[in-house]
Amino acid sequence: MSTGPFLYDDDPTPLHTGEPRTRNGLIVGLLGGTALVAVLMVVVMPLVNGSGEDQSRDVATVFTSALSQGDVVTAYALICDSERARIAPDQLAGEYLQPGTPAVTAATRSEVDGAPAQLMEVRWDDAGTITTTELTVVPEGGTKVCGTRLVG
Repeated sequence: MSTGPFLYDDDPTPLHTGEPRTRNGLIVGLLGGTALVAVLMVVVMPLVNGSGEDQSRDVATVFTSALSQGDVVTAYALICDSERARIAPDQLAGEYLQPGTPAVTAATRSEVDGAPAQLMEVRWDDAGTITTTELTVVPEGGTKVCGTRLVG
């Protein structure tokens, strides 16, 4: 060992001289805060994203507008996987497009194969001649159009 004058000749003093404190309040506060944030996100998300009906209405509006303007790429991106397997992009207008200007007018809750769906009524106004169709809109990796039928 070495001898000689040292800068600190005394032993270091203990840093913590009192009883140790438990920090359970901090842990409980962090867990409670995390749970509160999770509950608030569940409550706030429908306000930000809109209800299922709002989302379905938006998708149906974009889908029919894209089709009526000849934008098959956008419309094809908004159909479900089973419709993509059944219909090629160049056949999409033949299956879904009606003459006139589309307007989404009503929504009805429904189920398709046990999953929730919205039936969106679309009125196609062709200079006074009205054709009404119903689009089936499902939640499938986002809201997607998954079928149509003529109404009335």
